[in-house]
Amino acid sequence: MAMVRRRGRRGHLPLTVSGRRLPRREVSTGSYRDAGHLRILAGVLSVRGLQVSYGGAVRAVRGVSVEVPDCGVVAVLGSNGAGKSTLLRAVSGSLRGVGGAIDAGTIDFDGKRLNGRSPAAIVGEGLVQVPEGRQVFARLTVDENLRIGGFSRKDRAAKARTRLRVHELFPILHDRRHERAGLLSGGQQQMLAIGRALMASPRLLLLDEPSLGLAPQVVTQIGHVVRAINEQGTAVLLVEQNATMALRVAAHAVVLTVGRVSLSGTATDLARDERVRSLYLGTAESPTRVDGALAGVRGDRNLGRWVR
Repeated sequence: MAMVRRRGRRGHLPLTVSGRRLPRREVSTGSYRDAGHLRILAGVLSVRGLQVSYGGAVRAVRGVSVEVPDCGVVAVLGSNGAGKSTLLRAVSGSLRGVGGAIDAGTIDFDGKRLNGRSPAAIVGEGLVQVPEGRQVFARLTVDENLRIGGFSRKDRAAKARTRLRVHELFPILHDRRHERAGLLSGGQQQMLAIGRALMASPRLLLLDEPSLGLAPQVVTQIGHVVRAINEQGTAVLLVEQNATMALRVAAHAVVLTVGRVSLSGTATDLARDERVRSLYLGTAESPTRVDGALAGVRGDRNLGRWVR
């Protein structure tokens, strides 16, 4: 499969990422600069001080800041109600449809302000969300679902190449392209939802709980797919409750607790630190063991309120 290569773009607030293999890039593109053993990447998505409420009363996100570098993978972890999906809706412009509104903060994508822009305009900028629960068009065929994903693109040859890419990532979608999407299994529908989003040729893919309700072996497969998509040049913001899968595919991660960022750092540091493992990866003795700064991350006393 041909690798997709894009020139790096310099953004705001460079993000330090270590200990994770990233797509090969030439130094001359400017997508990163070496700083010893670290790579400092320019951000393609910059969320700063975001506050979101529903109905003008319920504050769901409080001062959240997240950076996603060009061609990077960032995971957002947290329990139900932590504000993960709200964060994605704010970024993709779909908050208004569920009664939400941005009260404060900024969202910049590749240096362009997204606040107040419509979902269609945001997709046109190269940012596409795969919603929680897949939400495929059950009565349409697999092929028709994919065509809808690429509807906004005018270049037929480019769409044909993207469809080939999707079929290479998900051979089952080619095999069942004439069947109704509603007849697919849950894992196959998730693949279709991701494939439909890829048809828009996004620079940044927003994935909302892609492992939800899937068997463990399918979750592993989804993780491999996220890596493959990223290695082809697409940045990913991954919202997940499955910390094990998310930390394996991401370079950087943040934990949301009651609408706030309670923990952030490289995925490698979070996955290897024994105190973090005891809280989030199933070997907990007591949440009070993590209190204060961890090596390479920052934390607070609310961490024990988040569970896998």
